[in-house]
Amino acid sequence: MQRMWGGILVSDNLKLYNAVKTVPVEAQKKITGGRLSGMTDINPMWRIKCLTGQFGACGFGWKYEIVDKIFKEGANGEIAAFVDINLFVKLDGEWSAAIPGTGGSSFVAKESKGMYVSDECFKMALTDAISVACKSLGMAADIYFEKDRTKYDSKVNSDEKPKTESNQNLISDAQAKRLFGLAKGDTVIVKGVIEAHGYKATKEIKKSDYEKICKEISVC
Repeated sequence: MQRMWGGILVSDNLKLYNAVKTVPVEAQKKITGGRLSGMTDINPMWRIKCLTGQFGACGFGWKYEIVDKIFKEGANGEIAAFVDINLFVKLDGEWSAAIPGTGGSSFVAKESKGMYVSDECFKMALTDAISVACKSLGMAADIYFEKDRTKYDSKVNSDEKPKTESNQNLISDAQAKRLFGLAKGDTVIVKGVIEAHGYKATKEIKKSDYEKICKEISVC
């Protein structure tokens, strides 16, 4: 026998999942640099809007509680902040069981100009934790399920070829050497400038960014 729960038929288990799985284009942003290059970042306010649209205002139709906040030391003096939460949603006047989520963000990070301390690390970790909990509801599933890859994958599946920038769009070896010439051989300057543009190595630099990078290195 079918039972209605918050307007959702219990037998239709994917109804909520299907209602929240698609992220509008305006809430998406491609990550172009670093370890997560090629993945998609989602505007956190979209999740708040989605939760509110499905369950009601925060505190009335959905809520979360912070279970734990900790710092963890990493390599090279870096420190990460982690937040554990329980997310709750209300359907048909009934609160759900706790939906756990863990999020993390850098507190002390090693950058090209030295150690950087973030005073927003716990706020960012909380946002991450909410996103993790929301995955259990199917929120943004189309993004996370794309090609069965997530940011936690360490390698590409054997039947999936990695995406690479066309060589025609990248600078030549001679142009890369010129960057070090402009920096008078100072690799720290070159590394700092290209990382500011989202590149990890000179071989990744696009021609469209080359002249701007040259000018920035010249004035360092």
